Amino acid sequence: MNDSLKVQPRHLERGAYLYVRQSSMRQVIENVESTKRQYALRGRASALGWRDDQIIVIDSDQGESGASASWREGFQRLVTDVGMGRAGIVMGLEVSRLARNNADWHRLLEICALADTLILDEDGVYDPATFNDRLLLGLKGTMSEAELHVLKARLRGGILNKVRRGEYRCPLPTGLAYDDVGNVVLEPDAQIRDTIAYFFETFSRVGSACQTVKVFRKEGIRFPSRIRNQKTTIFQPLTLSTAIRALNNPRYAGAYVYGRRHYRRAADGKKLLRKREQGDWLACIPNAHPGYITWEQFQQNLKILEANGRGFDVARASPPREGSALLQGRAVCERCGRHLGARYVARRGRLEAWYVCGQAHTSRGEPSCQSIAGQPIDTAIGELIATEMTPAAVELALEIRKEIEARHEEADRLRLCAVERAQFEADLAQRRFMLVDPNNRLVADTLEREWNDKLHALAKAREERERERQKDRAAIDDAIRARLVAMTTDFRTLWRDPSLPNRERKRLLAYIVEDVTLVKLPAEGTTRIHVRFKGGKTETLTTQNPKSSAQQVKTDPKVVELVDTLLDNHIYPEIADILNDRGIRPGGSARSGQADARFTALRVAYLANEYGLRSRYDRLRARGLLTRQEAASSLGICESTLIRWVEHGLVARHAYNAHAYLYQAPGPNPPLKQSSRWNRLTDRAVAIRQTSQAKCPHPMTGDAV
Repeated sequence: MNDSLKVQPRHLERGAYLYVRQSSMRQVIENVESTKRQYALRGRASALGWRDDQIIVIDSDQGESGASASWREGFQRLVTDVGMGRAGIVMGLEVSRLARNNADWHRLLEICALADTLILDEDGVYDPATFNDRLLLGLKGTMSEAELHVLKARLRGGILNKVRRGEYRCPLPTGLAYDDVGNVVLEPDAQIRDTIAYFFETFSRVGSACQTVKVFRKEGIRFPSRIRNQKTTIFQPLTLSTAIRALNNPRYAGAYVYGRRHYRRAADGKKLLRKREQGDWLACIPNAHPGYITWEQFQQNLKILEANGRGFDVARASPPREGSALLQGRAVCERCGRHLGARYVARRGRLEAWYVCGQAHTSRGEPSCQSIAGQPIDTAIGELIATEMTPAAVELALEIRKEIEARHEEADRLRLCAVERAQFEADLAQRRFMLVDPNNRLVADTLEREWNDKLHALAKAREERERERQKDRAAIDDAIRARLVAMTTDFRTLWRDPSLPNRERKRLLAYIVEDVTLVKLPAEGTTRIHVRFKGGKTETLTTQNPKSSAQQVKTDPKVVELVDTLLDNHIYPEIADILNDRGIRPGGSARSGQADARFTALRVAYLANEYGLRSRYDRLRARGLLTRQEAASSLGICESTLIRWVEHGLVARHAYNAHAYLYQAPGPNPPLKQSSRWNRLTDRAVAIRQTSQAKCPHPMTGDAV
């Protein structure tokens, strides 16, 4: 059918949409003829009857791929206008310009058919509402999509063929570069090489990416970073993400790798990334080019990173931390074989370490195997390490001294490289300023300002180097030298030094001990410790478990026995004074934080009652002592007279508390005071009492007493 016959007046009343697209900006810049051919379709629209003001050009998708419409705003606008009935015809040089995806293409055809919109390409005009035209357009769309896949397959096949030979050039990380013939070599810049080498050496020493970052920050060393799509390298503070990215990059191990990640497009057009396992990489050729570490070291670094990021899992030795648990990551449960976790509990203003086997409880809700107090275990292990290390302390001290000095020298050499780089840049800026025409002030002022900035940067680099050198000198001062000397004579003193960080103790322990197996024996009140050293030697220790809370507040049995003895001759206040004078403190006073607590009468009374001791009253009664009424009755006197007799020593009494007494029973001849006057007074008092009793009748019987 003639193209002009398909164009009806109803089509001419609406706009003519021209869609212009090329797949990449390189094509836009270099393939100008294709762009001209697409814009030339405006003439076709004018020839078919559309006015110039009705022709709408959509070219906002220049440089975008036609594989999907998700990220093409121009195509989405085109579909929207067609669906709203604004377009009478849609023009494109060919189907591939509009879409290379069948889903997008058929969606456009369906909307054009519903909206009665024509489609024009270089071959002619089509009406999607008719079967033949739609069949032809669908076939063209399928061929366009197939063409895209064929092109990709050809390009991908060529790339993979070069990848298998290790010849495909990929972007290299900072520290590696391509030479003139395309071979991978180490960065020619010595500062970059030395900094990266120092980075891997530091990680192998501290065993943690985070600690490596802290070392770089502490020593004032900056890490090189190459600006993307440029050959410029800048030095900036090392970050944790940069450290982990460098440790996971096999190119630093001299391996050629390709296909470590898989990219795909999501429904919304975003690029999704998925990491592949090492066995699924498209290419992995170890020792393909020079590297900073060996392939074996790279594999070991990956294992360390995996162990550091692992929580409850199989056996792991995590990097040493600041906590007091000496066996962190090395304690093994003898009952189930799992590694014990270190837990810290705040009690009485300080942290107590515990080794807990709680993985079964956390993951499956089962009871925990055991929970062991860490302080006795750590003390025993510390004594064992001190004993084992003392013979080798001299050699160890020398090695530590050499390592510290070598580390400081390496750090200072890297800082010196930074100073030299700043000096070179300052000299270069000076030469540029000297070569400029002084009359050209616009350029001269800019170059002079740049020269001043470089001089400031040079001065700052020198100041930083000098400041860090002073810190390094202070790091090995007289105090540390004295500690190193003490290490050669008594390693135990150094191990117990409170200023020695727990991290360093654990780091030293990691070089000596492989693991420590613990089992708690509640029946015996002990913990059995099996130590396995690196060389295969084993050692078994036994420690006493700390007392429970109830046991810590319980009074010593010897104190209870002493109180029982003192109750024979003393009352509670006197016993409290005797115990305090002897320096004995109540049970649990140290645990409760009251180290200066003292015994009181109430504490002694509670102690006697709690342990079922015979009271002093019962003890005195068992010895035959009488109450006041009983003693007065046996003597035939009133109680007031008894008290006066006690005051004058005629009757003996014994206190059974602070204000009550029991009286000693009188014998057949009660002892009287030898004063004749006292005898007369006593006889007279007895006679008067007897006379009064004889005259007074009994209140019940009326008889004289």
